[in-house]
Amino acid sequence: MDSALLYYACAIVAVVISGLAKGGFAGVGSLAMPVMALAIDPVRAAAILLPILILQDAVSVWAFRHSWDRHVLCVMLPGMAMGVLLGYLFAAEVPETAVLGVLGAISVLFGLQRLWVERGRAIVLPSNSPAWVGVLFGVATGFTSQIAHAGAPPFQMWVLPKRLPRDVLVGTTAIAFAVMNWMKVPAYAALGEFTRENLTATAMLAPVAIAATFAGVVLVRRVDPARFYTLIYVLMVLLGIKLMADAITG
Repeated sequence: MDSALLYYACAIVAVVISGLAKGGFAGVGSLAMPVMALAIDPVRAAAILLPILILQDAVSVWAFRHSWDRHVLCVMLPGMAMGVLLGYLFAAEVPETAVLGVLGAISVLFGLQRLWVERGRAIVLPSNSPAWVGVLFGVATGFTSQIAHAGAPPFQMWVLPKRLPRDVLVGTTAIAFAVMNWMKVPAYAALGEFTRENLTATAMLAPVAIAATFAGVVLVRRVDPARFYTLIYVLMVLLGIKLMADAITG
């Protein structure tokens, strides 16, 4: 396939995936960067996607602005800020493939464990882990997001067991990642990745990004709440397999 055609195909698919994630299907969002990286350098792919993510964040935050959990945000955002800083400081020393591999393995194990518990019709209790555990998961979220826009799994590992109402989960996730993505802007600017070429590519993909996000908002509100968490766990397993495959082949 022609390289330009491959780029546009991967870019559109990645933006659609990201839009569905921002609309509520959070488990699939981290697939966007690996798809983009099939066609172009991962660092450039991340730089093109970041403004798109911020644009999509605005849509999803507006759609779920009345549904969010204050406690989760107060606990996780400070850790996410620390994780973004660590990701920026140590990105040169930590191979992206290593991060993706470990993250993928944890995602698969966590997703399978939750599916197994619910399949056995056991009572799934909300997480009562202390706040400092949430801060640590926030650090992991910020770190993996800064390196590879792959922060959803560690965020979900602490938040999903709390069994928040569907719209509250989506709204909390939207606000948390909207704030974190703005935290990442100075790091990418310092790396010199907001070039005219990259920003032009972002602008061309913006209409697709907005349409995909609204589509995600509509679809997620039509999913039965009882099946919503099962869907997220399945997406986490699929995402984990994809991340591990990228790590092995990378």
